[in-house]
Amino acid sequence: MLVENLSDTFEARTHDPKQGRREAIRLAFALLGGILVLNSWLATEYFSNYIDKEAAQLSALAGAVILGGPIFIAAVRDLLDGKIYMNELVTLALIAAFAAGDYITAGAVAFFMVVTIAIEHRTAIGAEASIESIIRLTPRRARRMIEGKEEEVDVLELAVGDICRVRPGENLPADGVVVSGTSSVNQASITGESLPADKGEGDEVYAGTQNLTGLVDVRVTRVGTDTTLGKVKDLILAAERSKTPIMRMIDRYVGYYTPTVLMIAAMVFFFTRDLNRVIAVLIMSCPCALVLATPSAIIAAIASASRLGVLIKDVAHIELAARIKAVVFDKTGTLTEGNLEVARLKPADGVELAELLQVATSTEYHSNHPAAAALKRLAKEAGIPWEDPDRYTEVAGKGVEATYAGSVCRVGRQSWLQECGLDTAAVSAGLGEDDTAGMSVVFVSRDQRVLGWIGLRDAIRAVAKEAIAQLEELGVGKCCMVTGDIDRVAQLVGGKIGIGEIKAGCLPQDKVAYVENLKSQGYLVAVVGDGVNDGPALAAGDIGIAMGAIGSDVAVQSASVALMNNDLRRIPFFISLARRTRMLMNQNLAIGLAFIVLGLHFATLGYINAVVAAILHSLGSLIILFNSARLVRVGEELQIPNPDAPATRTP
Repeated sequence: MLVENLSDTFEARTHDPKQGRREAIRLAFALLGGILVLNSWLATEYFSNYIDKEAAQLSALAGAVILGGPIFIAAVRDLLDGKIYMNELVTLALIAAFAAGDYITAGAVAFFMVVTIAIEHRTAIGAEASIESIIRLTPRRARRMIEGKEEEVDVLELAVGDICRVRPGENLPADGVVVSGTSSVNQASITGESLPADKGEGDEVYAGTQNLTGLVDVRVTRVGTDTTLGKVKDLILAAERSKTPIMRMIDRYVGYYTPTVLMIAAMVFFFTRDLNRVIAVLIMSCPCALVLATPSAIIAAIASASRLGVLIKDVAHIELAARIKAVVFDKTGTLTEGNLEVARLKPADGVELAELLQVATSTEYHSNHPAAAALKRLAKEAGIPWEDPDRYTEVAGKGVEATYAGSVCRVGRQSWLQECGLDTAAVSAGLGEDDTAGMSVVFVSRDQRVLGWIGLRDAIRAVAKEAIAQLEELGVGKCCMVTGDIDRVAQLVGGKIGIGEIKAGCLPQDKVAYVENLKSQGYLVAVVGDGVNDGPALAAGDIGIAMGAIGSDVAVQSASVALMNNDLRRIPFFISLARRTRMLMNQNLAIGLAFIVLGLHFATLGYINAVVAAILHSLGSLIILFNSARLVRVGEELQIPNPDAPATRTP
């Protein structure tokens, strides 16, 4: 192949600082070879009476050898690897030109092929640079604190637990937690958001993000490939190695292509005895443009998506996303901010507010649910202590049960407590929709007594309504919401953001069944969730999209696509990008096929010579690369401050 897997190029550049120097040397030799060939052509065409003919031929020979050498070496390597592809076709054309003594033609053909290779290595006019900018974000050196003194070390020497000092303007060397100092951190490299996040003691920070304002000391929690940036890099490189169905189809039949072309070339030579015509046929048959058609568009799409914090694990998901007709959203943490706040406490007769909150908080001690965090925040503000329970059990989609102070305590849905044999009638009497409008209600019990209920409220994301409207504009037939919350809360949220189809009171298995039902109706379904609690539903969808995946190993691994921020507008952007990518791939394939078919036709008839064939070959590749490059800047309008991004430090 003229161009090997692009991800190998990225990895080589990431780990080999001499790669740029080698490319510069190759470019210098290409220019030298081009000058020698041009010199020979000028001498032959315009100064033949003044310059020795053999000297001109020698100049062309030297230029052709310099330019054709790398192609010949690549062809030999391909043959040793058991591959027969484009390098072999070009090499045969060069050998034929050398055999005919036409060194100027050989040099010109080799020059245009080398130029094409150089352009292909740059990939979609900036896509490679965009991806490399993400991969290269982690600094090489770090300041490790040893007994209060700074020690400059290689980043690879850092270990979990080390304390690093990061000055303003520097990139963080590893994931960690701020132990002292405050600062604003630019996380755009990972989340795609331009609004800096304020960081203080106890806040998480991520490798590759930029410290903007203050001096901070950070305790390292993840290093190397375990960091968030390391996982981002691995996902990008894995996406580049993956292939779309069209790419796999081309790979499947590529083994038949070269023998077919050789047969055509042999037939042309048999009937015409014109070696120059054979060379033109071999050059025009090189399917460079056709092979670039899909990868160039895919790489440009990956670059555009990665810049906005949309990580695609397999490029096959791009083709799937282009055909999505239904999007299923989780509510809490997806359509809403997920930062629940206690809106109301209603104790039973004879129960104090402090007792209700203490039992609820102690029962939820080990829970990571947003409701547990809200209860702990309120208890901390009120000065009410909570304790570690003796035994803790979480019942998926229903609530939690713990043994606290010798009693069995439960916090969860009213229906679950009723299943456990508890009478909630006295506490829920008079509990109307007006009392709990927009709230999620959990009931609290100790042993066989219901202590009361707690109402929690969650704010709707500012861009949720805009994102739903954009999906509808894209022709997504169904925007649905499935949630474990009660129906009146779900209906209130759905009404405010424009979602009409709502399924409330869902357990995890109910969400999966809902998705499977949509798929059975012929819909291609994307499921959007937080990647942790919605794992089964994410896996059930044709495409799973994990929201807010920054720093979350589970979220990055559980979905087809990981959004490194909580901007819901990234979802219609991703679907729109997928559709544009599919359209450009089809355009590129049509252009590539047209150049090959028409080029072979005119080369066979003798209307174009070898040099013109080489120029047309380069032109076809350029057209495809520039066409694909249109994807690189898609979505730049989203690189504005996200309304959902916190402007101040959050606890």
